[in-house]
Amino acid sequence: MKIVKYPILSLLSVSFLFSCVNETNVSAQNSVEKGKPSADYKPAFESQTRIKAVKTATPLAVSVINKKLENPWAISIMPDGRFFITQKSGSMVILSANGTLSKTITALPKVDDSGQGGLLDVTLAPDFAKSKMVYWAYSEPQSKGVLLAIAKGKLSANETTLENQTIIYRATPAHTGKLQYGSRIVFDKNGNLFVSTGERSDKEIRVQAQYLNSSLGKILHLTPAGKAVPNGPFAGKADARPEIYSYGHRNPDGLAINPQTGDLWEAEFGPKGGDEINLIKPGKNYGWPVITYGTEYSGQKVGDGIQQKAGMEQPVYYWNPVISPGSIAFYNSNHIAEWKGNLFVGALSGSHIIRLVLKNNKVVGEERLLEDKGERFRDLVEGKDGALYAVTDSGNLYKITKK
Repeated sequence: MKIVKYPILSLLSVSFLFSCVNETNVSAQNSVEKGKPSADYKPAFESQTRIKAVKTATPLAVSVINKKLENPWAISIMPDGRFFITQKSGSMVILSANGTLSKTITALPKVDDSGQGGLLDVTLAPDFAKSKMVYWAYSEPQSKGVLLAIAKGKLSANETTLENQTIIYRATPAHTGKLQYGSRIVFDKNGNLFVSTGERSDKEIRVQAQYLNSSLGKILHLTPAGKAVPNGPFAGKADARPEIYSYGHRNPDGLAINPQTGDLWEAEFGPKGGDEINLIKPGKNYGWPVITYGTEYSGQKVGDGIQQKAGMEQPVYYWNPVISPGSIAFYNSNHIAEWKGNLFVGALSGSHIIRLVLKNNKVVGEERLLEDKGERFRDLVEGKDGALYAVTDSGNLYKITKK
C-alpha cells in the first residue's frame, strides 16, 4: 500500500502560514496608529510601519518649566545644565536649569522667517566649555531667493552676543520658495559636522535632491571651517560636491548620532504620508523624489508612484498618515532605565512625542507620549539630569522625568 505523506506537510505549512498571517494582523491591530493611510502602499518588510504598541512602565512626571518662549526652534544643553535656545524670528536665549530666562543674545544675522524659515538649529561645539563656540543654521535672504546658511561664533563673556560671526557654508542654489530648509547640525566623534539640508519643496527644485552638484536634499559632512571632510564618498568625483555624505532626502529636520553605536540617524518629512526614519550610510541614495511611501498633497502619485528601486535605500520606519517629524533624539541616561537606547521623535502635526524601541537597527515598538497636550513638539534633548526636555511651537519648554 502506498503511503502519501505530502498532504500532512501541506497542512503543517498552511498552519504555519496562517500563524504568520495572524501574527502580522495582531501586530497591525495593536499598533498606536489607527488612522487610514493616504495611499495603499505595502511596506518592504513587516516592521517598517505600524509596529506594535509599547507603554512605559516607569511612572512619569510632566511639567512645563517655561511658557514664554517665542516660537522656539532648537534647544541645546550647556555644560552646566542650562538651555541654549533659538527662536524662529531671529533671537537666541539662555535659560537657567530650572527654565527661567537668564540671557538674551542679540546682534545676529538677518533671517527670513516667512514660511518655514527663520533662525533654525543650534549646536554647541564639543569643547564649548573651553572654546565657547556656537554653530547655528538660518534662512538667509539673497537677491534671488533664500538659502540655508550655517554660521559660527564665540559666546561673549557676558553671554549676550556671539563674537566673530562667520558663515561657514551656504546650501546652494538659493530658491524663492520659503519651505523645507532641513538644517539640523550634529557633531561627529572627530569634531566635524553633519548638516541636513531640505530640497526646498517645489516640484521644479526638489529633483535636485538627486543631483550631486547641488547642496539641496542632502546630509553634508563639513569641517568646523565649513569645508568638505576629506575622503568623503564623493571626493574626487566629477560634477559632485565632495561635502555630500548622503542624498535623496526631502526635508530632514531630525538628525542624531546613536551614542551606543555611533550610527547616524535621520528623520524627514514625507509629502502626504511617508514620513521616514533612516539609518544614514555614506554615499547612499535615500530615494526622494523617485521613491516614497507618500503621495502629492493632491492625492496624486509622486513621480511613477513607486516605493522601491534598486540602488535606493529603504527607510527603517515610516508613518502614513504623517506625524511630521520635527526632531529626533536618543535617550542615553539610566534615569529612566527602560528608555535607554530608545529613539524619541518630536511630532508636529501629530502633536505628540514618539518613543521608538530599537533592536538591531529595526523598530520593535512604538509609544506616543503627551498626546493630550495638543502641542507641536519642535525639538527634543536629554538633559544633564536625565530628564527629556522638549520645546513647542506655542512657546513651552516641557520637562519629562520619572516621579
